[in-house]
Order: sequence, then structure tokens, then C-alpha cells
Amino acid sequence: MNRGIRTIIYPVKDAGQAKGLFGQLLGSEPYVDQPYYVGFRAGEQEIGLLPNGHATGMSGPLAYFHVDDIKKVLEALVKEGAQIHQPVKEVGAGKLVASVKDADGNPIGLLQSA
Repeated sequence: MNRGIRTIIYPVKDAGQAKGLFGQLLGSEPYVDQPYYVGFRAGEQEIGLLPNGHATGMSGPLAYFHVDDIKKVLEALVKEGAQIHQPVKEVGAGKLVASVKDADGNPIGLLQSA
């Protein structure tokens, strides 16, 4: 089952500056504030800041569709012509992420919670 886009990750070069900007924008402090990830919640929406995200190939924000079976969804998207951009990997606490690019080169993120 697909539960829609519930997470957006922004690559940032200066986590401190970005944390201040997003804290002001969202009117809250981050619930996760680590050197590898800064996370905010706005209702059911996750807004994440990824320090050094540019070094991993991110060129801008990436929206993640929350899915129940990431491998099954990834396989279905590839059958529909998507190209794997980032294979499935665990990012902590049992969360799995992957991304594909559609025929127009647009990135699409997938996230499976533990």
C-alpha cells in the first residue's frame, strides 16, 4: 500500500543555518538533531535536513512516498520504465529507502518504515 508523500529531505551544506531557517518556517525545534540528520515534524509530514546530502548526489529536495513493501514497489516501478537511482538501503531504526528516476529524469523517493 502507498500512503503518499510524507517525507521530504533537503540536502544542506550548513546544517546550523538550515536548522534555523526551517525552525522559523515550521515554528518548532527539530525532534532529531544529529550531525547526520536533522528532522522536523509538521503534523504527519517529516521535513528532514541531510548534511552533506550534496556529496551523495542529491541536487535538491527529494520527496519520499511511504510504502509497505519497498522491494515490491521498486520492482513495479522498474517494470514501468523507471531507473534505479539509489538501491534499497537501511538508514537506521529499520527504515529502508530507495529512489528511482522516471523517464523524464525526475527523482522519486521510496521509504518503508520498520
